[in-house]
Amino acid sequence: MSAIDFEHYKKNFSPEGLIHLYKQILYPRMIEEKMLVLLRQGKISKWFSGIGQEAIAVGATVALQPNEWIMPLHRNLGVFTSRQMPLHKLFMQWQGNKDGFSNGRERSFHFGNKDYHICGMISHLGPQLAIADGVSLASKLKDDKRVSLAFSGEGGTSEGDFHEALNVAAVWDLPVIFLVENNGYGLSTPTNEQYRCENIVDKAIGYGMKGLKIDGNNILEVFHTIKQAREYCIQQQKPILIECITFRMRGHEEASGTKYVPKELFEEWGRKDPVKNFEQFIIAENIISEMQVADIRNNMKDLIEYELQIAYKAEKIKVDTATEINAVYAPWKKLATPENDLADKVEKRFIDAIKEGLLQSMQQHRDLVLMGQDIAEYGGAFKITDGFVSLFGKERVRNTPICESAIVGAALGLSLEGIKSVVEMQFADFVTCAFNQIVNNLAKIHYRWGANADVVVRMPTGAGVGAGPFHSQSNEAWFTHVPGLIIVYPSNPYDAKGLMIAAINNPNPVLYFEHKVLYRSISGQVPLEYYEVEIGKAKVVNDGDDISIITYGAGVHWALEYAKANENLRIEILDLRTLLPLDYDAIKAAVEKTGKVLLLHEDTMFGGIAGEISAWITENCFEKLDAPVMRCASLDTPIPFNTELEKNFLAKSRLATSIEKLIRY
Repeated sequence: MSAIDFEHYKKNFSPEGLIHLYKQILYPRMIEEKMLVLLRQGKISKWFSGIGQEAIAVGATVALQPNEWIMPLHRNLGVFTSRQMPLHKLFMQWQGNKDGFSNGRERSFHFGNKDYHICGMISHLGPQLAIADGVSLASKLKDDKRVSLAFSGEGGTSEGDFHEALNVAAVWDLPVIFLVENNGYGLSTPTNEQYRCENIVDKAIGYGMKGLKIDGNNILEVFHTIKQAREYCIQQQKPILIECITFRMRGHEEASGTKYVPKELFEEWGRKDPVKNFEQFIIAENIISEMQVADIRNNMKDLIEYELQIAYKAEKIKVDTATEINAVYAPWKKLATPENDLADKVEKRFIDAIKEGLLQSMQQHRDLVLMGQDIAEYGGAFKITDGFVSLFGKERVRNTPICESAIVGAALGLSLEGIKSVVEMQFADFVTCAFNQIVNNLAKIHYRWGANADVVVRMPTGAGVGAGPFHSQSNEAWFTHVPGLIIVYPSNPYDAKGLMIAAINNPNPVLYFEHKVLYRSISGQVPLEYYEVEIGKAKVVNDGDDISIITYGAGVHWALEYAKANENLRIEILDLRTLLPLDYDAIKAAVEKTGKVLLLHEDTMFGGIAGEISAWITENCFEKLDAPVMRCASLDTPIPFNTELEKNFLAKSRLATSIEKLIRY
């Protein structure tokens, strides 16, 4: 007698359909059994086993259309095999071979592939859920009647990303299937130490969404449920939460073992084996004979050996540093009007130049989406998007819940579907809530498996307005350490517009820092045309041959103000404009021109980007120096609220002393 109730769902399947499902669920099981042998032989380095859970990955994948995105986890081999990914390529991936799916740059299932509509996980688990939001938002905007499906374990539901992703999907009425594999343990932590509600699916009502709890070891129930859920999501344009009850028959990964699991649980769930029970069911129902089963198994065994032999013949990886460095960013080129072709210009404030860059980009890219808190009817905290809703509608100018992580993740999902987006942090300080998405998802995805993160994150930044420790930080240096990000920081209206357009045109993730003090205090001539300022190029804003000040943002104006007040001193001022990647040629030229360099920034001293630039100058331009490279930065304290304390905090209060010290050397 089967330990699983297949009979109830049998009527929904033809004999051929049942045999097809059997082959689909058997294949990953046989591959896994082979992988465990190879692991013991040292031919693969690590394995996360999904034995006992195959019905969920296989049933869900087969129930979807091939062009619908799935966000699987590390125990979902059945997703990859059901999407017909060649085993030899998968094995090359597991070996870290260059001919795998990630050129040897990623492990096991931490990869994706657009052709198969699979977006691989990162180790932080939760952020994948929001990517599914973005993919489904793209489908909703395109009206192409598709869903996305994101996997989570029961442990992952404890993460804030789970809440954020479900909340956004519910608020925006997105066709997303959130599928929780509840196998009883998050590594070794049992469910009674993960949550207190009786069932995870009970959480669905709190988000205003439908929820279902099913037997995750019944492939017919999984297939039927996901197929029905797909139809519901498309017809109703709403998300759904499905909890699949199952069990992990191996350790979290093979090295961790299973000593923490009571023996009787293995006995109980062994009787519910999804592959063995389904096989026995279709034999008992005369759908297939034992001889046919034996033939299928033998053929699969031969196929697995054949595919592995192909993988074994793959060339050993050849390390090439230039190739690795060039893979960090998606290539880009200037698309808009060259700067020297610009004619008509008008006087604009810094804030208006940013707005015009956004406006013209929305006109240029007809599907560009803006997302942020209060950016629609209210126009944003600083009114930069004021009036945009009437021009472009709420589908493209989207108010978001207060969940920075989910919105950045959704932006990445849009990018997977070829849609650009700009995410506004209400204040740059709040980006900490999206730090994981930016540094681990956006920044690394192109290097990992060649996908673009076509996302701009706007960062209203800086002190000088008496806003205190949580609305005034200069946090650009947190991100300059992260390969794969582009960081721009304009200081004037001309660059503000041109860099905004360039950032949106760029296929890589760009953090666009805009200083709040400059919004309405700085004006300048701005071309009417749609144009770009080249990313990665610094600009000399004041000629001189006595000393060089290398700076950016508000620091440019502090330096210019000092130079104007001290015309007897010829100061070369270099505005970096882009902080990642840096314009090392321009930095070198500034050093060579004067031999005395002051690095100025509003950020705190320790760990600021000035330290990195100073090190580079010392290593590469030492012979050209007539004095040590000096730094002028803000105090190594949080930013105080009191305006007098704030003035003392800022680097500007020590600029004159720093310059005089450098001159006297």
